[in-house]
Amino acid sequence: MSNLHYFKREWITPSDETINVDIAIYGGTASGIIAAVTAAQRGKSVVVLQPGKHVGGMTTGGLGWTDFGRKHVIGGRSREFYNMVGKLYGLSEEWQFEPSKARKVIDTLIADNNIDVRYCQYVDTVETSGGKITAAKMLGGLTVNAKMWIDASYEGDLMAKAGVSFTTGREANSQYDEKLNGIQVRDKHQFSHPVDPYKVAGDPSSGLLPMLEEGDFTAKQGEGDKRLQAYNFRVCMTDDPELKIDWAKPAGFEPELYELVSRWFNAEKDGYNEQIKNKPDTPAKFDVFPNKTPGGHRKTDTNNHGAVSSDFIGGNWEWPDASYERREEIFQRHVAWQQGYYWFVANDESIPQRYRDAYRTWGLPKDEFTDTGNWPHQLYVRECRRMVADYVITEHDCLGNHVQDSVGMGSYTMDSHNCTRFAKVIDGKAWVLNDGDVQIPPTDPYPVSYRAVVPKVGEIGNLFVPVCFSASHIAYGSARMEPVFMALGESVAIAASLCLDENCPVQELPYDHLQPELLKAKQVLFDPTKQ
Repeated sequence: MSNLHYFKREWITPSDETINVDIAIYGGTASGIIAAVTAAQRGKSVVVLQPGKHVGGMTTGGLGWTDFGRKHVIGGRSREFYNMVGKLYGLSEEWQFEPSKARKVIDTLIADNNIDVRYCQYVDTVETSGGKITAAKMLGGLTVNAKMWIDASYEGDLMAKAGVSFTTGREANSQYDEKLNGIQVRDKHQFSHPVDPYKVAGDPSSGLLPMLEEGDFTAKQGEGDKRLQAYNFRVCMTDDPELKIDWAKPAGFEPELYELVSRWFNAEKDGYNEQIKNKPDTPAKFDVFPNKTPGGHRKTDTNNHGAVSSDFIGGNWEWPDASYERREEIFQRHVAWQQGYYWFVANDESIPQRYRDAYRTWGLPKDEFTDTGNWPHQLYVRECRRMVADYVITEHDCLGNHVQDSVGMGSYTMDSHNCTRFAKVIDGKAWVLNDGDVQIPPTDPYPVSYRAVVPKVGEIGNLFVPVCFSASHIAYGSARMEPVFMALGESVAIAASLCLDENCPVQELPYDHLQPELLKAKQVLFDPTKQ
């Protein structure tokens, strides 16, 4: 039986246990596991509270084609992780890898360091006193008392329940004097020619196709809203006929959701332009890992690509504040959408033959994600809550405004996936357009401020937030990469250990005490090519 779920009430085991530790980590992402290993090796008692049955987050959940930006600014345990993956392939390091290889490394780190991981622990309530978290209770009753806390989850649920300031969605450009934030209707992953948006083609009175909005978002460029860049699953595929499982039509398949897919893949019938760069084509972003498995099998990390693809645009807006039960429903909607998309393009007769043939080449490998029906266990929560701290990372950091209290470095493109799909009439012709996709590289690698991973002065004094850190929407799109999350996980664990040793709130830890310890750990804090 598949355990492909975000949350199941029957996973919750009643408990009256109380755990007392130096450092409690909420979220068994790669960042959380690296933080736990770091703290344990510094002699601190640690527990990892994982909401779900799997650890490693996106690193073990299908994102094997690592978004590393500039490798030379990734150091410490983050770099060591990729070295450990490389050794499984007989290499010094590897950044493109099968999910099962990443999970093997994460499991090794947990076992070798005797990390206490408690699975299916979803935070219920957080108790605070005197500006500190004193305890947290999980669903089921497990109580955790800790001197220091790290929220390494993608959602920031512990942070939110502790009363820390946070935001969601996109700020207006005016808020931080940015140019790339807010509503953005641009030319990538975009409809490059008209596709009819109406349920009955050509008939506006029939209403819009599912998941389409009315309104001219192009006139709102740069305005803020609470919409989130789309989520999807990073799917490991194979084209090896002995290994692959063919696409199956999901239960409860909703054909009306895929009418837009059909119209886009048939767009060549209406003034098709061979020069259009992002025309419908054979599968793209099927990134094939360089290392074949024994027997020569090819596998991929397959991501969203183009105007209509695996991103379920608009399907995730409720996620940050939703209950665990509601998130499970949203999770399953994403599963159904993406599984339905692959089946539809590979099999439906409305799709041109060459596309069907191309998609049928691929399927799910039977030796990956064996306990979740060969589908990734982790929804790609690209962005959820973001802490609002005394320092907010913005596009100005990415474009040259570099801080001095570095705890790690970002270097990837300012990358947002689409947030909204809408209908617009242009020159008398109805179009579908996407809003939200931005892909602008930073000028150079940039430091992430210590002040961006701790709450504001006067808020919680024993909490670190290395994943839902303080950043504007567009800057978060650059820094939100797994190698950075791991680097920040290590840095905050070192900082937490020092705060315990010095008996000080996280906001008062002197940076000149922290920096030497980070350098000893071989963290890269400033671009070595610029010094």
